[in-house]
Amino acid sequence: MSTQSALLKVMSDAARKAARGLNRDFGELAELQVAKKAPADFVSAADLKSEQVLFEALTKARPGYSFHGEERGLIEGTDKTHTWIVDPLDGTTNFLHAIPHFAINIALQREGAVVAAVTYNPITNELFWAEKGKGCFVNDHRLRVAARQRLDESVLATGIPFLGHGQHAKFLKELHQMTQRVAGIRRFGAAALDLAWVAAGRFDGFWERDLSAWDLAAGLLLVTEAGGKVTDIDGGDDMLGKGSVVAANLDLHPQVLSRLTAAK
Repeated sequence: MSTQSALLKVMSDAARKAARGLNRDFGELAELQVAKKAPADFVSAADLKSEQVLFEALTKARPGYSFHGEERGLIEGTDKTHTWIVDPLDGTTNFLHAIPHFAINIALQREGAVVAAVTYNPITNELFWAEKGKGCFVNDHRLRVAARQRLDESVLATGIPFLGHGQHAKFLKELHQMTQRVAGIRRFGAAALDLAWVAAGRFDGFWERDLSAWDLAAGLLLVTEAGGKVTDIDGGDDMLGKGSVVAANLDLHPQVLSRLTAAK
């Protein structure tokens, strides 16, 4: 068992509050699949409502902190050293198709470093959380990255560039390098949960390009606090700036990175 700090409690409470609306909307969307309405508009409304709840809860609890959300962009607060980085609904396409795999993502950045993280899947009621130097948890259980040391025994997750996004040819080269050497590749459609699942040892590793800060920020800390290693695809530490990530345990990380380098 582990007790959350006051800061983590603020973040967890905000995520659970926003989740109530998403759960309601998700139930409606499942019904809407047969109707010829505009589900994309429905999803953007769900996104906006979720972010509004998060904005209000976090701002009330920590007045003055800046807020960087997917929907409203950066709102600067009086406290320039702290910024909330928030994705109110990661896995929008899953949500739109009534696939129960999506998450609310909240990270707190202090002087440029992520110091606290929450990733919450409302459908499974799994709350992944971490605070810098204090470990990574799902609900009450401590998490560690998987211990596998060989790529040929490993299952990796990735994201596939979709219409109008990303570099398809580059991705196919990387996929070609990986599929010959691993036990399996998974594409679940929510980067936040991919990183949380690396922290939980369900995936042995994860790589993706063309991500936003709100997709990544929380997961970077989850994986690190679960004993894993996270870099950008070039092996550096500018994940949020470059929008690319490679996450795995200490044994597998260099192996995954070398395969991606070979694909260049």
